[in-house]
Amino acid sequence: MQYLLMICGDETAEAHADDGCGGWSEDVERAGKVRGGGGLRPPSEATTVRVRDGEVLLTDGPFTEAKEQIGGFVILDCEDLDEALELAARHPAAGYGSIEVRPMLGPEDFA
Repeated sequence: MQYLLMICGDETAEAHADDGCGGWSEDVERAGKVRGGGGLRPPSEATTVRVRDGEVLLTDGPFTEAKEQIGGFVILDCEDLDEALELAARHPAAGYGSIEVRPMLGPEDFA
């Protein structure tokens, strides 16, 4: 099963991102768990897109005003939720921000 890890922190935690993941990425890649992922530019560079009554509405910045923003993401292929949670807990960002772990839909969910 694939799980999306959304790595969150406040914008002041961006300094932590410069330190990398402290070997976490290399460990999970060697274990064959990573299916994709990447870091994101700051929320101030985001554009939110909405369509209402056929009109495209663009807003600079993130849609929500929140203290924590998504700074990166990883897609993991794990045996179960317990394994995904264990790997998320080992990520350095769990120590200064939060990591939302969410199961991804599979092809069977669209049948």
